[in-house]
Amino acid sequence: MRKRGIESLQELRKASVHCYQWFWDEALRDMGLEWSRRYTEVRDTARGFPWTRWFRGGQINVTHNCVDRHVRDGHGAETALLYEADSGRPEESRRVSFAELASLVNRCAAALRAAGVQRGDSVGLYAPMQVSTVVVLFATMKLGARFVPIFCGYGEEALRERLASCEAKILFACGTLTRRGKPADTGAIARAAAAQVPSIARVVWTDAADWEEFLHSGVCLVPRHDPLVVGDRPAVECELTEAEDPCLIMYTSGTTGRPKGTVHTHAGCLAQMGKELRYAFDVRPGEPFFWVTDIGWMMGPWEIIGCLLYRTPVVLFDGAPNYPSYDRIWEICAKLGVVTLGASPTLARLLLRAPDGRGPRGHDLARLRVLGSTGEVWDETSYRWYFEQVGASRCPVLNISGGTEIVGCHLQPYPVEPLKACSLGGPALGMDVDVFGDDGRPVPRGTMGHLVCKQPAPSMTKSFLHDDARYLETYFSRFPGVWYHGDWAKIDEDGQWFLFGRTDDTMKVAGKRVGPGEVEGALATHPAVGEAAVIGVPDEIKGTALVCFVVLKNGVEAPVESGLIAHVAQQLGKPLAPQRVLIVAALPKTRSGKIVRAAIARAFLGQPLGDLSSVDNPQALEAIGAAAPAR
Repeated sequence: MRKRGIESLQELRKASVHCYQWFWDEALRDMGLEWSRRYTEVRDTARGFPWTRWFRGGQINVTHNCVDRHVRDGHGAETALLYEADSGRPEESRRVSFAELASLVNRCAAALRAAGVQRGDSVGLYAPMQVSTVVVLFATMKLGARFVPIFCGYGEEALRERLASCEAKILFACGTLTRRGKPADTGAIARAAAAQVPSIARVVWTDAADWEEFLHSGVCLVPRHDPLVVGDRPAVECELTEAEDPCLIMYTSGTTGRPKGTVHTHAGCLAQMGKELRYAFDVRPGEPFFWVTDIGWMMGPWEIIGCLLYRTPVVLFDGAPNYPSYDRIWEICAKLGVVTLGASPTLARLLLRAPDGRGPRGHDLARLRVLGSTGEVWDETSYRWYFEQVGASRCPVLNISGGTEIVGCHLQPYPVEPLKACSLGGPALGMDVDVFGDDGRPVPRGTMGHLVCKQPAPSMTKSFLHDDARYLETYFSRFPGVWYHGDWAKIDEDGQWFLFGRTDDTMKVAGKRVGPGEVEGALATHPAVGEAAVIGVPDEIKGTALVCFVVLKNGVEAPVESGLIAHVAQQLGKPLAPQRVLIVAALPKTRSGKIVRAAIARAFLGQPLGDLSSVDNPQALEAIGAAAPAR
């Protein structure tokens, strides 16, 4: 900003899209990215927005930038990873330095090469947030292969479909997944799925002796000129990957329709993740960063790559956030001196209902400097609890929103700007976002519309794997030449941005369009309601009627249904009064904390539930089905 004479964040936001070449040149230099060969052109849109190519002529590798160069530059003794197991037992915690991580990555890369993995091959991972997960990620990318993380809660068919789609050559899998002290036989699922995928040459079990045997099986075939010696083995040379070479394939959840394989590149990941972690989250060397997430959700690779780029230690948490007690997250933060904490609104709503004495106030969270969140729409009650109780009213809540398709953010606040409760601040730097009406034109402030992006960004998926037609249909058919993201958004009179859920969740009640987030937010202001989910059901008079499901706060008396209906009507108007408000023990969600409203609607209406492989608690759907009216 100083170099260009820019005086405000708003001015910088505009300059970052109107002068994109200046912005990306300057930002990449400021981020300190190391190129094997510097690019000659920032972006090439000759084939149109959907097929934009970035950083033409450049060569860059994720693993070199996030691991190898730190050891080369004398930072090997610094902490890279902090691991916390499900059990919470101190003896299972682990601290890994950059030198140790580099050694493990080199051994794994050598073993992968010896097993026949080449540049462009796919390596699947079906395991939680463990040290071996990070090792496989960087070893795969080091060789120019494609890392494919798959949520460890998926069943056999969901796993098989993803492995077959990317033609995985090796599968790294966790044989036993432990949650709340209870083991689950994930090995049986992995074996059955892998047996149906002809491309898989080997399954490596990350939680057994097989892992160590695999690490010892490699032979370094390409010695370095000035080898970085790791033990008695020279380091495996990073492949000279092109800027646009794929390094990461991530599948969307697949709760509706077949999963979409999004394809991301070395330069795209480093540019977008590096930009966001540096400028929004202000990460620094040695300051632990803890986002409660899974490697199968984009936030897993996002934090690992984005943080280690700046030598910021990443906390790997392999467990449930309220086990062995509701204190678990706060205990980890206090123990490790966490500086940045990220949590979904769903997690916040879970933890604010903790029994007395189990909240954050009983723990030393003095090192917390920044709070993050993403994944869904906030309600103001939970947001303020997160800001006031967790962040002691001094840590900004950086509520970000983007998606798997861009492994980054469209909207992102910055610590230097004022924020209203639940706000997303404004456009992320370099993102030319807007709010369009159905006519494809920007709407006035205060009007809800479609979130769009009018210019390409480096990390946008390179089509869908093996499915160009679906890619074009998903993002570019609604408004030609503009990325249609599928979220409802609004810019208020003060320029603050807000989201209201997915457009495919939107309901039209008596001619009025409403998103579930707006109704759920109204319900969450009731003193007895902990969280809520809203669906639309057919209605002869209104066309669609609202049916709501609420989970009560701990220890409160259940309110009468009519009172909850009246509470919503008072806030949103009588036309949006729910037809029913049902109290349930839990809402069905994906592992990443997203409420599966489409599955709730099918359960309530007595329809086939479809693929539930991404649903973390399918028993909640059974309870909703049982509560539905007889048909």
